[in-house]
Amino acid sequence: MTSLKTIVDHKICGSSSIDSTAPSVSLALSRRRSEGGYTLVALLAMMTVLALFAMAAAPSVQQQMQREREQEAIFRGEQVADAIRDYYRYRSGTIRAAGAQALPTSMDQLLQGIPIPGGSKTRQILRPSAARDPLTIEGEWRFILPRSDALIDFQQSIMFYTNNVIPPVRDAQMAQLQQFAVPQIINTTGLGALSATRDQASVDDDATGPFIGVASRSKRDSVLTYYGIEREEQWIFTPLFR
Repeated sequence: MTSLKTIVDHKICGSSSIDSTAPSVSLALSRRRSEGGYTLVALLAMMTVLALFAMAAAPSVQQQMQREREQEAIFRGEQVADAIRDYYRYRSGTIRAAGAQALPTSMDQLLQGIPIPGGSKTRQILRPSAARDPLTIEGEWRFILPRSDALIDFQQSIMFYTNNVIPPVRDAQMAQLQQFAVPQIINTTGLGALSATRDQASVDDDATGPFIGVASRSKRDSVLTYYGIEREEQWIFTPLFR
């Protein structure tokens, strides 16, 4: 039979065993909480650093995207200029039209192409994608009319950029078109960059009629320069100075 002393000793030993493990369990829980706190702080610090990097890189990414759109705009605009040249050559050479009568009045006329001599088919002179301006959401090019202020300013900007050397005209038809479309060429020495001083409110976004070139409707400063011009709506794509 178990004595009272044995039972008391057993209880004392048991309680002593339980009390000896309590501090180690408490210490482990404390360490886990501490490690979890350090992990959270490290995660917040890393997220802050990443956010700072993203903020620093955002302008560069946006600028690169604008650069790519401008490169595409120049590529498409010069295709439109080539199409206007081909259209004018066909009209002035076949129909004997001259001046404004030989110029297109809509983008659809360029997209329709020109007849192939001796046949019923037409030759494509403009891709559908080139008929869209990539610099604006609407995608509609602005028409540049002969003898317009925008065309005169563009001519002067080119001459300032090339030190008064205008790109030579390659054939008689383009020479005739140049004489019709722009006034007498002036000397631009000492004028400075016209693109920096032009009154932007004077730009006509809704010009209609026979057009000699196209330009964007975008009002942004450009990342690239085109003949030294740093405004997107001032870039004129025309066969006159190519």
